[in-house]
Amino acid sequence: MRDFLPQDVRRRAYAIAIVEDVYRRYGFQPLETPALENIETLTGKYGEEGNQLIFKVLRRGEHASSGEADLALRYDLTVPLARVVAEHRGTLPKFFKRYQIQPVWRADRPARGRFREFFQCDVDAIGSRSLVVEAELCAAASDVLHRLGFPDFVMRVNHRRVLSGLLGAAGVAPELEAPALVALDKLDKVGAEGVGRELAGRGVAPETAERLLAAFTGELTLERARSLLVGRADALSGVSELDELMALAAATSAGAHLRFDASLARGLSYYTGTIMEAAVPDLAGSLGGGGRYDGLIGMFLGEPVPACGFSLGLERILVLMGERQLFPGDVDRPPADLLVTLFEGEDPAEALRFACDLRGQGLRVEVYPEADKLGKQFKYAASAGIPLVAVIGADERARGMVTIKDLRTGQQTLTAREEAARLLTAASPSVGRDLVRSSDSTR
Repeated sequence: MRDFLPQDVRRRAYAIAIVEDVYRRYGFQPLETPALENIETLTGKYGEEGNQLIFKVLRRGEHASSGEADLALRYDLTVPLARVVAEHRGTLPKFFKRYQIQPVWRADRPARGRFREFFQCDVDAIGSRSLVVEAELCAAASDVLHRLGFPDFVMRVNHRRVLSGLLGAAGVAPELEAPALVALDKLDKVGAEGVGRELAGRGVAPETAERLLAAFTGELTLERARSLLVGRADALSGVSELDELMALAAATSAGAHLRFDASLARGLSYYTGTIMEAAVPDLAGSLGGGGRYDGLIGMFLGEPVPACGFSLGLERILVLMGERQLFPGDVDRPPADLLVTLFEGEDPAEALRFACDLRGQGLRVEVYPEADKLGKQFKYAASAGIPLVAVIGADERARGMVTIKDLRTGQQTLTAREEAARLLTAASPSVGRDLVRSSDSTR
């Protein structure tokens, strides 16, 4: 869990604004949920390993001595969404499309781009089993990644029924499918050898694990998967859905990025159909992922409700954007366009009034809070990266003028106070860069 300094916050705001803009273009509506959920809402939804990573909150007040937990910090944004849909089903539209950008918490081991508190950027569609939903979600995520500067991403897709069929074809017993999927989900993190050890530890026979890894680490196409799944109707229906998804996605911005990947497992236990994951070559792990979870809302509502979603991991995206220098220059611009100075014996209200006028014209203005030597005020502005300084001394006040100094060039401009805002805003987008260089006043 981290502090975010001003530059960090500006960069996050830049990325979030792009994510929100894209999601809204697809008709998704905003939603927010509390940081805390009842513990029974979260437990049992993420599989064995997920349950161990939930931050639990102990009972309070008269129950504090019990050592029991009744609340938990949300682990993701999908289960809270399922609760919301179950609670408000009667007031929500038939097809409910929502996006949600909020922090989640996991008691995980920190690593590059992996933190215990992190933001997820989720987009979900509730109420339809059509594969148009998956195609649109892949397209929305693709649009976001393109606009953030990641043209080289790959959208890997698979299907839980295909996975289950391949596990069965390799000889994995039905009761070992879930633990085997958890192990396979780590293939890109620990490699085939590490997954082999974990499969053995979970009770998968060595020869079965060998067959499984041979299938999942090779170049397994959809057609080859179809041939391996002959006689397994459920699994073959999953192959057909992936074929349809590929065809639909070809009509969207996601089409060129989709790849079938038999090794994609996604360990969360609530997925029931298509699963997706976006990755770039220089990152172990993904930038985001998701899938269909037609049974999750039913755990709260008591009847099945089709649902599908995709989640982008903001922290990993920001790390890579920083490493690739993908942020535009104005994201890291200084905190103000102009510093207004204060002189000894001056009425501070005069400086505040001038700053107020400039802010009303759309400028970002900081007032130096106390009278000090002019050199120190210039030094402060330079250290803060503020490019321009406004000086209103006794001479300027008497003449109704102001001196604007450009600290980048050392040049100064003397102008009427009522003209200062026009002069500065005319220089946008880089305020002050194109100021008229008339040195009517020198200091």
